[in-house]
Amino acid sequence: MQRRAEKSLRRLDKTTGRRIREAINQLAVNPKPTGSKKLSGYDNLYRLHVGDWRISYALEEDKLIVLVVEIAPRGQAYRRL
Repeated sequence: MQRRAEKSLRRLDKTTGRRIREAINQLAVNPKPTGSKKLSGYDNLYRLHVGDWRISYALEEDKLIVLVVEIAPRGQAYRRL
């Protein structure tokens, strides 16, 4: 997980943080869950909705690596990518 994603996760309230952590843990099992979407303009970047929050993550399928890039509210989710 990138530093800015960790920082965003620490700042969330308990309930939202728990839901996002659960979603991230599930990415290890299924990196393309129902509701995830490949972001246009990027080779390996995806997003996943968790309530009003977005998890942006990079997927390196040949190495089975999921890197959480950003966790942000819906309106700010794609500004820093």
